[in-house]
Amino acid sequence: MCGIIGYVGKRNAVPVLLYGLQRLEYRGYDSAGIAVIDKNGDKIIVEKQVGKIKDLQEHLWNRKIEGHTALGHTRWATHGPPTIENAHPHTSQRETISIVHNGIIENYLELKEELIKKGYRFRSETDTEVVAHLFEELYTGDLLETALKVAKKLEGAYAIGVISTYEPDKIVGIKKGSPLIVGFGKDENFIASDIPAVLEYTKDFIVLEDGEIAVVTKDNVEVYNLEGKKLEKKPLHVTWDISVAEKAGYKHFMQKEIHEQPRTIGDTITGFSSSKDEKLFEAIKDADRLYIIACGTSYHAGLVGKFWIEKFARIPVEVDYASEYRYRDRIINNRTVVMGISQSGETADTRFALLDAKKEGAKTIGLVNVVGSSLSRETDYVMYTYCGPEIGVAATKTFTAQLVTLLLFALEAGLKKGTVSKPEYKKLYDELLHIPSKVESILNNEEGIKEIAHKYMNAQDFLFLGRNINYPIALEGALKLKEISYIHAEGYPAGEMKHGPIALIDDKLPVVCVIPQDKYYEKMFSNLQEVKARKGKVVSVATEGDTKVKELSDDVIYIPPASDVLYPILTVVPLQLLSYHIATLLGKDVDQPRNLAKTVTVE
Repeated sequence: MCGIIGYVGKRNAVPVLLYGLQRLEYRGYDSAGIAVIDKNGDKIIVEKQVGKIKDLQEHLWNRKIEGHTALGHTRWATHGPPTIENAHPHTSQRETISIVHNGIIENYLELKEELIKKGYRFRSETDTEVVAHLFEELYTGDLLETALKVAKKLEGAYAIGVISTYEPDKIVGIKKGSPLIVGFGKDENFIASDIPAVLEYTKDFIVLEDGEIAVVTKDNVEVYNLEGKKLEKKPLHVTWDISVAEKAGYKHFMQKEIHEQPRTIGDTITGFSSSKDEKLFEAIKDADRLYIIACGTSYHAGLVGKFWIEKFARIPVEVDYASEYRYRDRIINNRTVVMGISQSGETADTRFALLDAKKEGAKTIGLVNVVGSSLSRETDYVMYTYCGPEIGVAATKTFTAQLVTLLLFALEAGLKKGTVSKPEYKKLYDELLHIPSKVESILNNEEGIKEIAHKYMNAQDFLFLGRNINYPIALEGALKLKEISYIHAEGYPAGEMKHGPIALIDDKLPVVCVIPQDKYYEKMFSNLQEVKARKGKVVSVATEGDTKVKELSDDVIYIPPASDVLYPILTVVPLQLLSYHIATLLGKDVDQPRNLAKTVTVE
């Protein structure tokens, strides 16, 4: 949820922190702050500001803060509203220890009561301040020993960074359930929530596992488990460049990431084919049921995946919200497979639901974008999308990459089971290779889609309709519009329109119909006629050359023809652009929509 960065080295830490916080702002942007041990090592300077990183930068303008050990934080509020008092870092009562934290301390009220009885005064409403005071209360003269004691008292999921005037050339990082990485530099080292925060300075990292503590100085990094045993960790070298996370001339990251889809789809096809795990498909052969669990956009990808897996691999599939699946009375045996889909690989509900299923005997699969993420390490098998960092909070390129991976997974599983023939596999695979150029042709019509967005930007409500494999695309189209424009929108299976949503249709309601020329075209066309008969404003996403739909639609966005099963990868792209342009015309911050964060690491 929140973003953490820590620096220890020779250079002044403040510019490093501000740069890293900009890279982490997608994780939270309610407030931000820094804590710097001054160059004499005897004082912690804390500066905080409500709002975005630019507000903190303006606040720090012309302030001469110098120090070589420091922590930074950008917050997505959980405990207490966005205020200066609730912003991180939090400092202990004697101002000798400073803390940044991502996650939730579930037993903080109990700990807070104990500390109040011992005379500690609390200045914020957060759970994090408890950790700062706890470090001071339990300090033994050694930060590592103290961290081991503190970690044993905390319940919940968290990543914590700690600095202290007692040991001014050291950072301690603690990881349990929330991401934390360590970056290796020359005469300097880093901690951070995510690699892009420090990619300007290093490409060598270790990813901390749950229950690990890192002790970081400018010359050394040591990692310990909660028993105090020193661990050997092999660094990961990343090959992508920081330019991947820049806007590259686009107005917003979201627009850039929409336009990157021809490349990321192609990269995902290549990546899947070159790294597929044969053991995974052997395990799938014996599965009698597959659960797909996910949240948000990833859940919609799972719904599309259900159609493909049942069609090609002939395995019954259930798709569930991870937050619901986790608390259900699950029916699991050793032939059950549970797949978790998460762009970040850190989504709390998805992670914990998968871990529960694994304990109960299910085989588990992670479908993630981030190499080294928790989900990629905790599941039996992992499949990657190959998108590079996605900075915009609203998922776009990772969604289409998830679709491609799910389709290839279904085809490969079907080939291994004998439910897909080699000619059928080759035909679809060869057509899939042409999908990037078809997406490119849709993107070339961006100005036309922007004109349509201008017509409907002031609508108060939208209805999105689709059938069969394109019904989840209607859901995704509605979600994108809600996320970034704050316009109320509903996605619905078109066949269910008569069972309620038809009552909403009048001459003010835009109805977006996903109607490619597939097996369900005629039925979808009947739904379109029903909308038009009630004076609804129809915006259709249709196959090139479809004049029949054009006659009944107020506006049409055309997509290239494709096989029925491939249409979802195409039909979603115009909906991404439509939502993007409606939101930007309304002046919304599409990269950082209100109340949302890129990675949800709390329940």
